[in-house]
Amino acid sequence: MTSTTRPVPFPDDVTEGFWDSVRARTLRIQRCGACSRFNHAPSLTCPSCGSENLSYEPVSGRGTVYSYTVLDDAPGPGFAELVPLVVVVVELVEQPGLLMVANLLGATGADVRIGAAVTVEFEEISEDCVLPQFRLAEV
Repeated sequence: MTSTTRPVPFPDDVTEGFWDSVRARTLRIQRCGACSRFNHAPSLTCPSCGSENLSYEPVSGRGTVYSYTVLDDAPGPGFAELVPLVVVVVELVEQPGLLMVANLLGATGADVRIGAAVTVEFEEISEDCVLPQFRLAEV
């Protein structure tokens, strides 16, 4: 019997800086050199001012739960062992509206609430793939 694995990201020229930082277990987010706004998901131009002067800068990895959902059914092959799966939209502390979507590790739907403090954690899902996930912060 063949096991099904989780899907993995395929970095491209635009997202490679983000995924390289995650593999190094640091969180770097694209930032505009013209207007200083952070931007995620990565893009070719700044959505605020249109500049192409973008680079990746480290961020703290701290944030709050902006929204969440609990998946009781696997969203696709490779997720069956992970359900129920808490998926969160996290607003990073560096900038209002700077959002990331990830899994919330070590928590159930009953544990999470809007506004809960979270910190990034790096989950190695294969030899070649590390994903940024979040965990409820110690208060």
